[in-house]
Amino acid sequence: MAWVPQMIRRFLEKPGSVDLARFQATVAEAARLEPEVRARPELPPPAADAVGTAEFCAVAREAAVRTLGQRPYDVQLVGALALLDGNVAEMATGEGKTLSGALAAAGFALRGRRVHVISVNDYLARRDAEWMAPLYGAFGLTVGWIGQDSTPEERRAAYARDVTYAAVSELGFDVLRDRLRTDPADLLVPAPEVALVDEADSVLVDEARVPLILAGAADAGRTAPETAALVRRLSRGYHFEVDDEGRNVFLTAKGTDTVEKALGIDLYDHPGTVAEVNLALHAHALLTRDVDYIVRDGKVHLINPSRGRVALLQRWPDGLQAAVEAKERLAPSETGEILDSITIQGLLTRYPEICGMTGTAVAVGEQLREFYDLKVAVIPPNRPCVRVDEPDRIFAAAEDKVAAIVEEIAARHATGRPILVGTLDVAESESLDLRLRARGLEPVVLNAKNDAEEAAIIARAGAYGAITVSTQMAGRGTDIRLGDDTAGGEGSEEAIRRLGGLYVIGTGRHDSSRLDDQLRGRAGRQGDPGGSVFFVSGEDELLTAYAPDAALPAADPDGVVRHPEAAWTAGHAQRVAEGVNLEIHRNTWRYTRLLERQRAELLERRDRILHGDAGARALEDACPERYAELRASAGEEAVERAARQIVLFHLDRCWTEYLAHMADVREGIHLRALGRLNPLDEFNREAVPAYRHVLDEIGRRSKETFETVDVTLDLAGQGLARPTATWTYLVQDNPFGSEWDRALSRVASLLKGRRRGR
Repeated sequence: MAWVPQMIRRFLEKPGSVDLARFQATVAEAARLEPEVRARPELPPPAADAVGTAEFCAVAREAAVRTLGQRPYDVQLVGALALLDGNVAEMATGEGKTLSGALAAAGFALRGRRVHVISVNDYLARRDAEWMAPLYGAFGLTVGWIGQDSTPEERRAAYARDVTYAAVSELGFDVLRDRLRTDPADLLVPAPEVALVDEADSVLVDEARVPLILAGAADAGRTAPETAALVRRLSRGYHFEVDDEGRNVFLTAKGTDTVEKALGIDLYDHPGTVAEVNLALHAHALLTRDVDYIVRDGKVHLINPSRGRVALLQRWPDGLQAAVEAKERLAPSETGEILDSITIQGLLTRYPEICGMTGTAVAVGEQLREFYDLKVAVIPPNRPCVRVDEPDRIFAAAEDKVAAIVEEIAARHATGRPILVGTLDVAESESLDLRLRARGLEPVVLNAKNDAEEAAIIARAGAYGAITVSTQMAGRGTDIRLGDDTAGGEGSEEAIRRLGGLYVIGTGRHDSSRLDDQLRGRAGRQGDPGGSVFFVSGEDELLTAYAPDAALPAADPDGVVRHPEAAWTAGHAQRVAEGVNLEIHRNTWRYTRLLERQRAELLERRDRILHGDAGARALEDACPERYAELRASAGEEAVERAARQIVLFHLDRCWTEYLAHMADVREGIHLRALGRLNPLDEFNREAVPAYRHVLDEIGRRSKETFETVDVTLDLAGQGLARPTATWTYLVQDNPFGSEWDRALSRVASLLKGRRRGR
């Protein structure tokens, strides 16, 4: 009767409830066809109507053997079929998601669908495209990839292939740039058809909180070094206070007096100065070097919290970015107005068909269904996981925890067992490295500062005696093999297996259980032995921020808290953190959903103008006499070309102004709550008439320009100049939220203090 719970889950549409029986039956039939297919000297690509059948699976398996030297496991074929059916496939670490994804992408392409395989970074996009290219070639398909350094010509060539691998940010930036093209010949990105998303939970959920930005009219930027220097002299607890969640900082009365004396002004009579001081204070007190960002090559680089990597094109809003640069005594980065933006969710919901794969999908299954209407198919492992996951070791004090981690590493290392230590940030990885070296150990550190060495470091992480200290970089997209292929004896794979395999130590819980699971998943791949344990303290940020009133039970004399309540408190804090992140995702989508619908409608109008004569016809209707006059003097073709450029210019300009206006509206919308109004409803109520005004204004400005412009001369010199340069980045929304967000968080903090058993 083991099938009963699964049947109930399917009835309730719980995450992971997709029935695999039909996929498994297809794969079983493919196994019976395998000898026949293997005997064929050549493998003709399957017909479109054969994709997803047993014959397709048998041919795909043989093609992988012949081109890659890999025979897909049954579960890899099941995973590919689940993807072709439009699901998110949850496949454990080491189960071959890359090959399953390539087989599915080939299947979609054989059906005549253009496929974009979307990854989290450039490295994976290039690696997987080049790795799987022979397989695609066996099907008669072409494959390309796009990276940050790809030229427009290389991008156009990659998009013309049957299957295109690209980092999600690069795809999004290309879409944004295409939205401002004024010549159809310059367009790069074809119409969206199929998105196959690697690390789907990271791209579809974690990255969905970060808008992609196209900016223009950049200037040199500015910082406020004097304000930063003033703030450095202020003391926490005396001049300023930080709230319990570390999301807000504010001056005390003494702090206000100190600032006013230093500046020689009544602070609150100068709103601009108040904002400048607050931004400097936020940068000083709430953003930490080597935790939230690193400084490299004279620039501030944000760190992606879910991957531990440098977020190459990510930045905070201009004011906060400038404040951090002033804090670090760096030259200011360029600034400019936002020309257009799109969320990752808005980018991917453009595709008629989405599927994806990851090792941790069930945990976000409800969000995948809520935001993308996707179901999760849990693919069983080829071999059962035998990794031993120990209970958390919980300490009252952080210092006791760190000392215990060092002792645990030293003890395990003495046996020769390879160890992977997952830290929460760059600073912690470097601090632990120093402690271990003081004990005579020689760890290798992998973090955002030396990410170029990632492949070499990971390649050695499973070797005899290896100690690898890494941020979350080692949590995704890595495959750690046991032993050293060039070594025998104690360094062999079999010897490492006898030692227990890779041992994973987490120095603290992340704010998402999925990140913990990804770290654990580095050990125990494909039935390998392995082990994992997490160390937690009552002073960890997770507990102090998300369970501030839930004190841990008393520790034993050795500093360890063994009471069962301690494990519940740590889990409770993590669940609260996950709830906060979910609400941020929902909030991002709530406030951008209407804007993206409006943008889609406006883009339909723009496409009609770009690809046809809609602009000319509109201006002919609005200014018939002027149109006839210009047609007689300059010719129909010249007038149509000028009309197209005039309407496109004002359409793009009005949209830029609309985005700036709605950003201002959102920043102050929380004040409506004081009148017992719903801020989101009020935001949408403001957006609708403002958008209608945009449409009217496009027509009015276009008509006004058309009445006065000389269509035989350069239009840019007649007031229609576009930005001389554009630049792209991901704007990390103010990590401290709006005033309304912070008010909500204060209410939430009251709820978080409630203990189990209330």
